[in-house]
Amino acid sequence: MAAGERVVVVGAGVAGLTTAVILAEAGVSVHVIAEEVPGVTSLAAGAMWGPYLVEPKDKVDQWGQRSLEVFRELAEDPAAGVRLTSGIEASRTAETAPDWATTLPGFRPCEPAELPDGFTSGYRFTVPLIDMPSYLDYLLRRFRDTGGVVEQRRLTSLSDPGPASAIVNCAGLGAGNLVPDPDLRPIRGQHVVVTNPGLTEFFSEDTGLSPDLLCFYPHGDTIVLGGTAIDGEGDLASDDKAAASILARCAEVEPRLAQARVLEHRIGARPTRATVRVEEEAREGGTVVVHNYGHGGAGVTLSWGCAEETQALLSRI
Repeated sequence: MAAGERVVVVGAGVAGLTTAVILAEAGVSVHVIAEEVPGVTSLAAGAMWGPYLVEPKDKVDQWGQRSLEVFRELAEDPAAGVRLTSGIEASRTAETAPDWATTLPGFRPCEPAELPDGFTSGYRFTVPLIDMPSYLDYLLRRFRDTGGVVEQRRLTSLSDPGPASAIVNCAGLGAGNLVPDPDLRPIRGQHVVVTNPGLTEFFSEDTGLSPDLLCFYPHGDTIVLGGTAIDGEGDLASDDKAAASILARCAEVEPRLAQARVLEHRIGARPTRATVRVEEEAREGGTVVVHNYGHGGAGVTLSWGCAEETQALLSRI
């Protein structure tokens, strides 16, 4: 894709905005079209770097490691909303640490005294935490600084954007209708944002395939508590019962959270399929579409790696 070519990026979540930034900073004329700016599901993310129930493993490892490199660089910019933070991932069973965790700075198994009651194993490491409202604003500013255009409107098909050298489909769950892709499904996620009672470290439980997650991620004066992963549900209405359960689970691990004031509820629907889709497709009429969607709960974790692969696919056009 030569400099000056016009490319339309569909979607303004973390995948779409990251892809738009990479292309625009390479000299491509980029037009972002999205119904929500920024995307609601990305706004609802926690967010901690780490592959989360996503395939294919070999590509996920590659994309995730590249994103980790970029987030470490972004942590040096206070405006980006990225912090390198230490903490614990723990389990109530004797689980082995995943490969990706063992390579992180400060990785070591936890001593029994470090674990909350009821947990039998865990490990400590340092990892990027991303404050999503701040981070998405940062990406939008960075994109607009290149002269990139953002248009807020709903598309009904991938033919709607108008003339373009190529279309990049980062529509997340919306790709289910736009492509269409019947293999795409939602996994509802809910977080509760509260005032931070003084926590500086994250905590996450390895809950496997359970729909009830347990994590808390400090972002300065606030802390994001999680969460849920309800497969097949895309309703974004706030669930008071789920929120109360999230608060109770987190307070059981960290009692100081019991008195924290609730600031907001964040709900999103993770766009999930058997494998992440990053590939080009020649469509009827000669339009080339590069797909970059289906990241499930790992959209932030894979964002920079998938965006760079998208750029590489476009460069061959």
